[in-house]
Amino acid sequence: MILTVTPNPSLDRTYEVPSLDRGEVIRATGERMDPGGKGVNVSRAVAAAGQRTVAVLPLGGAPGALVADLLHQQGIEVAPVPVAGATRSNIALAEADGVLTKINAPGPHLTDAERELLLETVRQQSRDASWIACCGSLPRGLAPDWYADLVARTHAAGARIALDTSGPALLAALRERPDVVKPNAEELSEAVGRPLATVADAVKAAEELREMGARAVLASLGADGQLLVSDQGAWFGSARVDAVRSNVGAGDSSLAGFLIAGGSGPEALASAVAHGAAAVRLPGSVMPTPADLDPAAVTVTADLPVDRALTEPVS
Repeated sequence: MILTVTPNPSLDRTYEVPSLDRGEVIRATGERMDPGGKGVNVSRAVAAAGQRTVAVLPLGGAPGALVADLLHQQGIEVAPVPVAGATRSNIALAEADGVLTKINAPGPHLTDAERELLLETVRQQSRDASWIACCGSLPRGLAPDWYADLVARTHAAGARIALDTSGPALLAALRERPDVVKPNAEELSEAVGRPLATVADAVKAAEELREMGARAVLASLGADGQLLVSDQGAWFGSARVDAVRSNVGAGDSSLAGFLIAGGSGPEALASAVAHGAAAVRLPGSVMPTPADLDPAAVTVTADLPVDRALTEPVS
């Protein structure tokens, strides 16, 4: 079982519109409603792969009830933490030419009691977990070191933890030595405080995160592929993708694939790449099933292409 923790979940409403014209009445041509948040997406990807997952998340108000209902419909067990504030509702406007405009709400302010209840719920639910995946931004009321506290408590209980966050929350958590951290190129650049232009730059940055405490770094480099650096070695993985329909949730699908395959070594990296590549071929935030995967399109090598320039360098 993979346990996910999403401190700041959301109810995501997507409206399809011909074009976005400020000040005008715009009639949507389609709409959908999804449970949102990076940890939620990891659970959705794990469930789509036919594996058991439990999602721990603070939920409040009518939006929170809808999030729980939508997750149950997808076969995901929910361990809700009741909070007084309403779960945030995010809006995405998808134009016909592919441009996506998102409006993300800040979410509720968690009290001290709600913060402790969230930690205690994770402890209670983690007994049967092979991995705990903690993902996303922190809501108001949780200090940047909240993830660090969670990592410390997780290790004290003998469990493994994967962390997908950024900024001060990531840097604070590194001192507690999370088993895996999963930055994208921009987050990796931010963590080391300098731009990344090549695969070599990304490898060096990943090694620095390990020096700061991360036991392994699974870095998403966008269309260029993924990089895994750990005490076992370093590997680079990529996949052939003929057409990209949506990259929403692709990184979360990759993390799910990595953990499903054991969470270490080249085989887990290959699974991460396969899941990420499958996700970008699907519409919206749809998560891939095993039938969507194309393992033959994946290449993983220990011969790192260090001189390769990143397609989307971070400046």
